[in-house]
Amino acid sequence: MKHLLSILTVSLLTACGGAPETNSVNEPGNITMTDIKKAAISYPQTAKGDVVDSYFEQKIADPYRWLEDDRSSETEAWVKAQNKVTFDYLAQIPYREQIKQKLAASWNYEKVSAPFKEGKHTYFYKNDGLQNQYVLYRQLDDGTSEVFLDPNTFSADGTTSLAEASFSKDGSKLAYSISEGGSDWRKIIVIDVDSKQQLEAELVDVKFSGINWLGNEGFYYSSYDKPDGSELSAKTDQHKLYYHKLGTPQQDDAVVFGGTDAEKHRYVGASVTEDDRYLLISAAVSTSGNKLFLKDLTKPDSSLVTILDHTDSDTDLLDNDGSKLYLVTNLNAPNKKVVVVDAAQPQPENWTDLIPQTDHVLSVSTGAGFIFAEYMVDAIAKVQQYDYSGKLVRDINLPGVGSVGGFSGKKADDTLYYTFTNYTTAQTIYSFTPTAGESALYRKSGANFDSDNYVSEQVFYASKDGTKVPMIISYKKGLKRDGTNPTILYGYGGFNVSLTPSFSIPNAAWLDMGGVYAVPNLRGGGEYGKAWHQAGTQLQKQNVFDDFIAAAEYLQTQGYTSSDKLAIRGGSNGGLLVGAVMTQRPELVKVALPAVGVLDMLRYHTFTAGAGWAYDYGTSEQSKEMFDYLLGYSPVHNVKAGVAHPATMVTTADHDDRVVPAHSFKFAAELQAKDAGLNPQLIRIETNAGHGAGTPVSKQIEQMADIFSFTLYNMGYQQLP
Repeated sequence: MKHLLSILTVSLLTACGGAPETNSVNEPGNITMTDIKKAAISYPQTAKGDVVDSYFEQKIADPYRWLEDDRSSETEAWVKAQNKVTFDYLAQIPYREQIKQKLAASWNYEKVSAPFKEGKHTYFYKNDGLQNQYVLYRQLDDGTSEVFLDPNTFSADGTTSLAEASFSKDGSKLAYSISEGGSDWRKIIVIDVDSKQQLEAELVDVKFSGINWLGNEGFYYSSYDKPDGSELSAKTDQHKLYYHKLGTPQQDDAVVFGGTDAEKHRYVGASVTEDDRYLLISAAVSTSGNKLFLKDLTKPDSSLVTILDHTDSDTDLLDNDGSKLYLVTNLNAPNKKVVVVDAAQPQPENWTDLIPQTDHVLSVSTGAGFIFAEYMVDAIAKVQQYDYSGKLVRDINLPGVGSVGGFSGKKADDTLYYTFTNYTTAQTIYSFTPTAGESALYRKSGANFDSDNYVSEQVFYASKDGTKVPMIISYKKGLKRDGTNPTILYGYGGFNVSLTPSFSIPNAAWLDMGGVYAVPNLRGGGEYGKAWHQAGTQLQKQNVFDDFIAAAEYLQTQGYTSSDKLAIRGGSNGGLLVGAVMTQRPELVKVALPAVGVLDMLRYHTFTAGAGWAYDYGTSEQSKEMFDYLLGYSPVHNVKAGVAHPATMVTTADHDDRVVPAHSFKFAAELQAKDAGLNPQLIRIETNAGHGAGTPVSKQIEQMADIFSFTLYNMGYQQLP
């Protein structure tokens, strides 16, 4: 069973008390001393090269191509110079330290996960408050607990994190992966559970991998060959599945799948059934769609059986019962369904629907011998319990309107756990007895946040083409819709990712400071199934930006905020969203906060595993039509000279090998060179950090304090009450 710390890090965050009200706001149009200070920023000189690329006989200049070299001394000097300007600017904000202290105080409470049993021991994760990383504990027979694995000891500054922990089938061994400086390149370490001693040399150069045990003597993992050039930015597109037998050197690990010249797969993963009977291998060339293969592990020399030989669907193993395979698929079922098939003939023509498709998107888990079907109804969770014959056992009564996670475990478990949360409810853990269908409060959050003082409402607004888009708007009770409220509009809109209501310390702190926090469910996401996703991909990508723009306009016309009090924020694909909207509609918002964004749409596919994003984006080499479309919205290529852009703070990290920082570097350079307004155009580059997962709490606090300070300061706030 696998336990991902990245999930805990996101879901166990919570909030603080004490907040500013709207005050000391500059009237629009008036030039103030603050404006003069902003205009006087002296940006580092960014040299321009003479690189020109040709796409379909059209010449495209790329003057900042040199910033793509993350190993050069010139790039290093540029990063240091940019950070000096940014941090000098942030240092002048009078309440920056006050916000940082408030965030630290609100973070400082004990956070504990649900327990889980592995072998003869029960484990749980805990953070005492401000620990940089969650600690894995083990419960002892006398009811006390001990530290089992403490990632805070992995590095002095807390920047080495625990990525995944996977126990062998009898629970006697643990294989865990670590990320150093936030990199996607991982190391796997194997220890004996009783002695906690490392059993062999660590496995290195592992990337985009699970750890899937076969019994107790070995496991499957995935990786790429180390690329030529920089490991943080060079292209990787040949993923392979390996089997590692304990006690043997890594160089002897057998390639189980991939690595042939005939066909490349960028993402290869494995799952082993709980009874060790079957291995299922998923192979994909993009982030959507996968082939699926089956191997009978009871027969060592058995060959791979093809279940699906195309990538027209997302299909994965749910569980097995003897030779019966239970699969979750969106093949001919855009909202997903569960099918059952015998392993002897596992192809689609032999599938039988067990839980048919409905009008709502399905995600599924298993535990205690039952199947749990979670449906998204306008991004809100509804859960039903089924038996393995497909019979509905019951609708599960949830604690409220929001999101749930959990309802999973081993077949032998008699108690399961799930979490409930929304934007104004800190994560609460419940125990669940599947035979009786009864929930009980297991652990209430220790967050110092009173949900009764806040409102979280769902609205539906019309996008440019008339499509109805849901949005959840959260704020403190008593809010006046007079257009003066500082507001953050957060979005993503891509890769079939669904934004469901969840609680976090920074967002709750923003609400506590009198801010409004709004999250629309944009096309490109997965909230309404495959059609909703595809409506925001490739030649339909503009729909995502239009949905976000319409959300901003709704917030303004309904009086929640105004253009002078609105910030837009998003990360990764959401960073692209912010970059595109701020260049298309620069007058729409006051502040733009693109984080670790995909911002050079002509070259994104040439870095690391970026080519795998082509399902959503298309590529500049695909066709003239696709090139023209990408060029039309690519943020790096659409910064216009003579335009006044919103106050912008681009954020990225020097070890981000998912979306390489060159995207952000080039975008910031374009803004600084061409912006004609008084607003600052800054970039904040975190050092020894990556795309986000595993970021130490100390760095999270510092970054969010800077983001909130920058946002409020540029909305005209001179002080906090």
